[in-house]
Amino acid sequence: MLPNDLDELYKEVILDHYRHPRNSQRLEDAQVTAHGFNPFCGDEVDLQLRLNGDGAVREVGFQGRGCSISQASASLLTEELKGKTLAEAEALRGTFRRMMQGEKLTDAETESLGGLAVLAGVRQFPVRIKCALLSFAALEDGIKEHARRQRRK
Repeated sequence: MLPNDLDELYKEVILDHYRHPRNSQRLEDAQVTAHGFNPFCGDEVDLQLRLNGDGAVREVGFQGRGCSISQASASLLTEELKGKTLAEAEALRGTFRRMMQGEKLTDAETESLGGLAVLAGVRQFPVRIKCALLSFAALEDGIKEHARRQRRK
């Protein structure tokens, strides 16, 4: 595949997730919930995670509005979170953030991103990086709040 063909494939994946978001249902009684908002552009994401008894993500839901990058990123994230523990989700978030900041990832780290790797091209548009990171910031907030609630029990 030529570089331009690869760019087109990435654009198609992003547009597909924007037009047909995965896991866009609201999950009631989720153990992890979070809201992400970018005041500069108005993009919003609400994220819910239901966990198994062992702490792994059983179901994911998200709702949002905003640009194609923020919404596709949220959709792609929900696909990758299923079956992961919260610690693995946090590691995924960190790896994705490092990729978006332009850090060189190992092959194993890139592979760990799964479908999220298609968002690497967003780095070419620095103003859009925050769009791609919005759902990840919400995930981080949700995991932290969940941990606080668990400590209080």
